[in-house]
Amino acid sequence: MKVLKTNNIMTGKRTRIAIITVFLFLITFPSYAEQENVVEVLKLEGPISPVSADRLDKAMKIATQKGAQCLIIQLDTPGGLDKSMRQMVKTIMNSEIPTVVYVSLKGARAASAGVFITLASHIAVMAPGTNIGAAHPVALGMAGTLDKEMEEKVVNDAAAYIKSIAQKRERNVIWAEKAVRESVSVTAEEALELGIIDFIAEDIDDLLQKLEGREVNIGNTALVLKTEGAVFDFTELTFREKFLQVLSDPNIAYILLMVGIWGIILEFFHPGMFLPGIAGSICLILSFFALQLFPFSLVGLLLIFLALVLFVLEVNITSYGALTIGGVIALTLGSLMLISPSAVYISISLKYVFTMVAVTSFIFIFIIFYAIKAQFRKPATGPKGMVGSIGIARSDLIPQGKIQIHGEIWNAILNLEEEVVKKGDKVEVVRVEEMRLIVKKSG
Repeated sequence: MKVLKTNNIMTGKRTRIAIITVFLFLITFPSYAEQENVVEVLKLEGPISPVSADRLDKAMKIATQKGAQCLIIQLDTPGGLDKSMRQMVKTIMNSEIPTVVYVSLKGARAASAGVFITLASHIAVMAPGTNIGAAHPVALGMAGTLDKEMEEKVVNDAAAYIKSIAQKRERNVIWAEKAVRESVSVTAEEALELGIIDFIAEDIDDLLQKLEGREVNIGNTALVLKTEGAVFDFTELTFREKFLQVLSDPNIAYILLMVGIWGIILEFFHPGMFLPGIAGSICLILSFFALQLFPFSLVGLLLIFLALVLFVLEVNITSYGALTIGGVIALTLGSLMLISPSAVYISISLKYVFTMVAVTSFIFIFIIFYAIKAQFRKPATGPKGMVGSIGIARSDLIPQGKIQIHGEIWNAILNLEEEVVKKGDKVEVVRVEEMRLIVKKSG
């Protein structure tokens, strides 16, 4: 009887577990069904950098794991690093799910590296009022120019690369090559006529409607998109990605460079403070990291450092303003030249340049003014600083005696023996001879 009772209890437990399992499945089943129509969205704004490549790789993995209908890359870029761009193109070309590049919002652009990324997508779309093109390579991280032979090699390599992408995606190969060799750029409407993109979408809702039912080949498999009523899932920026994205702004790179130099100079003038030197070193390292994302000019960077050297020399060498003027000129030219003019869409705002030049010049002119003033100031300490000071006689000076000056008792002797100085009279120091003051009666 006990065995039968135990079996009944076990059977009852199994039944309850089965019922709970089925109940939980029924509850969660609708959510799984909803997840079938998910569209992953990644927003990429600003220069193409290692951060952009990492974000795309992360979004692609998330979208693949979720089994999303597609990954939409909302793109707005002036261009960026060639290495990062190629990494992103490989990620898109080898993706396991359809990838849609959507150049938006209105006023956005896909320039330089953005052209390669757009052409590499399975479906390329643009919003009205956007443009694409100007993919001529620039000398990233150098002085902004290449010798003729090397430039020809770089251009030929970029042209062959973009042609291969356009051929693979069956887009306009002739225009793609012109975008590299001639830096041509077109509007969204012109891009559609030329066969560069697949269609134009007003906004992301319009995009989803037009994607519905489109067939995309992934490898040897043809997939039909079901995006009508799809749920958006945005790939959010992590704190690290937000921080690195801020550094990808050339204005921030320039400000960090100047602040870093200020910190190092302040530590130079006041050794042992540590904080300015540490903060300045960190800012300099961060600025160098940020500058590698842009086609910066080494000449511009050297001019900025030359300006700071001239300012420091002015403090130690009296040049009557010549070094200061040279420093201001070098700093202005260096700031204007820091980002190479070959980077059409990437530059430092003039308001930041003139603000930083004005602040830096004011700081050093202020320091130089007080340094020069100090050189002509009458000594305030030591024996020479005693000349002209007024003291009180502590004994009769006939002609020698004691006087009190600056709270100290000194041996003193009259400058003119015929003078009469009684105890309590005021005396003025004429000169100092060894450890004795030569005085005269005051008043």
